[in-house]
Amino acid sequence: MIDTQTISLFSAASFALAVTPGPDMILVAARSEVQGRMAGLVTQFGVSAGSAVHAVILILGLSQLFLAIPYAYDLVRYLGAAYLLYLAWQAFKTPDSFSSQSPSNKRHSYFLIFKQGFYSNLLNPKVALFYLALFPQFLAPEKGSIAFQIMTLASIFLLIDFAVHAVVIWLAGSLRSLSSKGRGFAKWPRYFLGLIFGGLAAKLIFDGQR
Repeated sequence: MIDTQTISLFSAASFALAVTPGPDMILVAARSEVQGRMAGLVTQFGVSAGSAVHAVILILGLSQLFLAIPYAYDLVRYLGAAYLLYLAWQAFKTPDSFSSQSPSNKRHSYFLIFKQGFYSNLLNPKVALFYLALFPQFLAPEKGSIAFQIMTLASIFLLIDFAVHAVVIWLAGSLRSLSSKGRGFAKWPRYFLGLIFGGLAAKLIFDGQR
């Protein structure tokens, strides 16, 4: 059983990390501004799902591979960058998937957005290293199952991260409402999103040294 002091300290650390701008925050903010709050929310659900998988990976001990085998870290990093570049290319190449008002097309678009958020988080090895660096400081084998402690802490982190990003989504969605009043708004959203994906890919490549 994790004590109250540990939960309080971990919550404070999680909040500090959640409010620090990073790739996930940039992605959900850009998606919210370009396609609206619902699209940003769906993206955040995907990001949270990817982060939850990283918690499971930590429980299984696979995150240690990134420390023991440097090539594993670089392989996942380049795969993540390649995926983001693919999303950037898709954004420049194809029309906004939300342009259709068909409910079935909208549901399909939301599913694609969820996958993009999920894989952009899952294929970022820095998230795995973040879990590996932060969580052990708050784990105590004498207090019970380590797996249960990790999942408890991961749940706390995900809730705090989601709450912070929900505010970002709301604010970015407000910017969309203001910008949409301009006549030229419809011409640039997908290009803006493409630049965001491309920028995140470049950051993952050139800022990937541990």
